[in-house]
Amino acid sequence: MQRTLLIKTVVIIVVLLVFVFGIFGKPDKFSGDGLKQAVLNRIHLGLDLKGGMHLILQVMVDEAIGSETDRAIEQLKDEMGKQGITYTDISKPDPEHAEKIVIKGLPIDAGPKLRAYVGDYLRQYSVTSGPDGWIVSMNPSEAASLKEQTVDKSIEAIRNRVDTLGVTEPLIQRNGMGKEQILVQLPGVDDLERVKGIIQSTARLEIHQVFNGGAPFPNEQVALAQGPIPPGQVLMHASPIMGNEGTPDQVYLVSKIPVVGGTDILDARPSTDEQGRPDVSFNLTAAAGQKFAAFTSAHNENLPDPNHYLAVVLDNKIREVASIRQTIRDRGSISGGGFTDQSAGDLAMLLRSGALPASLHYLSESTVGPSLGADSIRSGVKAAIAGMLAVLVFMLIYYRGAGVNANVALILNLIILLGFMGFFGATLTLPGIAGVILTVGMGVDSNVLIFERIREELRHNKAPAAAVDQGFGRAWITIVDTHVTTIVSALILIFVGSGPVSGFGLTLTFGLLANLFTAVFVSRVIFDAVLNRKQRGQALSI
Repeated sequence: MQRTLLIKTVVIIVVLLVFVFGIFGKPDKFSGDGLKQAVLNRIHLGLDLKGGMHLILQVMVDEAIGSETDRAIEQLKDEMGKQGITYTDISKPDPEHAEKIVIKGLPIDAGPKLRAYVGDYLRQYSVTSGPDGWIVSMNPSEAASLKEQTVDKSIEAIRNRVDTLGVTEPLIQRNGMGKEQILVQLPGVDDLERVKGIIQSTARLEIHQVFNGGAPFPNEQVALAQGPIPPGQVLMHASPIMGNEGTPDQVYLVSKIPVVGGTDILDARPSTDEQGRPDVSFNLTAAAGQKFAAFTSAHNENLPDPNHYLAVVLDNKIREVASIRQTIRDRGSISGGGFTDQSAGDLAMLLRSGALPASLHYLSESTVGPSLGADSIRSGVKAAIAGMLAVLVFMLIYYRGAGVNANVALILNLIILLGFMGFFGATLTLPGIAGVILTVGMGVDSNVLIFERIREELRHNKAPAAAVDQGFGRAWITIVDTHVTTIVSALILIFVGSGPVSGFGLTLTFGLLANLFTAVFVSRVIFDAVLNRKQRGQALSI
C-alpha cells in the first residue's frame, strides 16, 4: 500500500513539473516580467485580446473558370486554324456561365474532328450540339474541383504573404459560414491599409507581346476606330501599379495569351535601375526561360518584325513597355519610376508569394484596438480569479477537510490545462478564458459527485476506506459519461467552428482531459494518503 501510494505521488509530481515547464518553458529571467514574457511566448494571445484585424474575403472563383475557358478557346482556335476548319464565332456568350464555350458556323463534317480533339487534349470538357452551334462545356466535376483549388491556392498565397510580413499567430482558413470564403485574423497588425492592399492584390505578373509597332493609343475609343481587333489580341490600359495616379491613360494592343505567366516567376527581389531608382527584378523558371528565349530570339529589333515589343503587365495593367533588343532568358525587371523602397519591397514579396488565382472581395472587416485587448485581458483574468476563489472557499466550507483535497485537484487541473496550451502553442481568446472558467466548474462538479457518493456511503455506516472506494467507483461512470459527451461537443466546435469558437472548444477539451486525471486519480491519491494516516474507525472530514 505504501509503495503504491509513493509511486502514484511521484507520478503526480512528475506530471506537475512537466506541465509547469509547458507553461513557462525556460524563462530568460526569473522575475515577474520575465515569467510573464515566458508565458506569453508559449501561450499566444488571440485577436480579441491582442488587437488586430478580422476579415472575411469572398474568392471570385468564376474568374478562375473564365481564365481556364479563355485558354481553351485559344487552343481551339489554334487547332482549327491548323486543320483549316472555318467558323464564324467562338466565344462565351453567357457571362453567368463562363464554363460554356459556343462555336458558331462550324461545318457539319467538322463535328467529329472537334469531338476527337476535345477528347484527346481537353478532357475536362464535353462537346454537345445545340441550335446555336457546338457547345464545349467544362464538366461539372472539373468546375467544382477548380473552384476548390482556387480557394485553396488563395489561402496558400495569403498565408505566404502574411508570413513574409512577420505577423505572429495569424489565422487563415476557410470561413465555415459561407461558400468560397476565407477568414483572416491578424493579431497585432498596426498598418491596416498596407496589409489589406497586400492581401487583396492579385499580383499577377505577365509579359505580353505588343502590336501596332509598340505605339499606344490615346484612349480606347481611338483604338476601336482603327478597325476590329484581330483574333488573339486585346486592348489593355497602361498604368503604374503603385503611385503616379496622374499619369495619362494609354491603351496598347497586346497578345491575349501572355508569353510569360504568373506561375513562371521563380523569384523576385527589390533592386535599383541604372539611375538608382527603386525597381523590382525577377527570375523565371528554367522552362519559362527557355520559352522566353525562343520568343525573344524570333522577335527582336534586328529582324524585320515591327512587333518587337513586350509589355510587363501587373494585375491586368501595363506597367512598362520595352523593345526586344536581344535574346532574353530567365531574368527581367519592372522599372520606370513610381516605386518607393517599401512599395518595391511589397511588390517583390507579392510576386514571390505567388499570384492569387482569382480576385478577392471584402465581405466583412473589423479591427480591435490593443486597448480593448488589455481591458479584455484584465476583465477576463479578474473574472477567472474571482470565480476560482469563490469555488475554493465554498469547497472548504461545505466539505471541510475533503475541500482541501478538491482545491488541490482544481489548482493542479488549471496548471495542466495551461501546460497543455503551452505545449501546443495554443492561442488564448476571450472565449478561451470562458473555457478555462467552465473547466473549473466541471472540475467542481466531478468532486461534488464523488464527495456526495462518499457521504451517502458513510450514512449507510460504511467504514471510511470502504466509503471512499465505493464513492469513487460509483461516481466514475457518471464522470466519464459527462466528460466524454462534452468532449465530443467541444471537438465539433474545434473542427467546424472558426476563430474564437474553435479556441473555446480547444480550451474546453484540454480542461476536460485534465479534469479526468485530477478529479479521479489525484483526488483518490490524496484520500488514500489521508486514510493511510488515520486510525481504524476514525471519522473522515467530509
